[in-house]
Amino acid sequence: MQGGGENATTIDERHSSRVTVEVNGASREVTLDNRTTLLDTLREHLDLTGAKKGCDHGQCGSCTVLLDGRRVKSCLVFAVTVDGRSVVTVEGLAGPDELSPLQAAFIAHDAFQCGYCTPGQLCSARGMLDEVSRGWPSAVTGDLNTPAELTDAEIRERMAGNLCRCAAYPHIVAAVRETAGVREPAAGAMRAATQ
Repeated sequence: MQGGGENATTIDERHSSRVTVEVNGASREVTLDNRTTLLDTLREHLDLTGAKKGCDHGQCGSCTVLLDGRRVKSCLVFAVTVDGRSVVTVEGLAGPDELSPLQAAFIAHDAFQCGYCTPGQLCSARGMLDEVSRGWPSAVTGDLNTPAELTDAEIRERMAGNLCRCAAYPHIVAAVRETAGVREPAAGAMRAATQ
């Protein structure tokens, strides 16, 4: 940006790019400073405030969105790198007057508590369930030659990049488990798994 005068609020053309990205199914075009993150683009330029700026260092996961179907922490992605790609935010997980099965399960299991991390948790869970359906293993997947069994330990490992300061983790795991159609473990098995 140039200092002072009427050009003070314009983007310096030498350091900017026009980015076209599909966001929640709609093509959007913006001109941005090359240093602008995807998170700031979504929140400040496209008025999609679901993804939150928690740490701005990729550590908390509250900014998680889906980029070409894969979960990413949008505070770590420069917007210029998503030109021509597809982004889904929490606002795009369901229609405007409906809930996705995952969102409904989060409500049913009280997996949102304060709600700050919830958009990132939802996008991460959606991406994680897609990874499981494609057969991608995690660090705790036992047999890499068979599809991963979506146990509570597997869900916790796969969701480990998303922090919840309210400690709603058991509720989040239950909501993901329900959405995946996995049966509730027996009470004895749950106690053994936590000891």
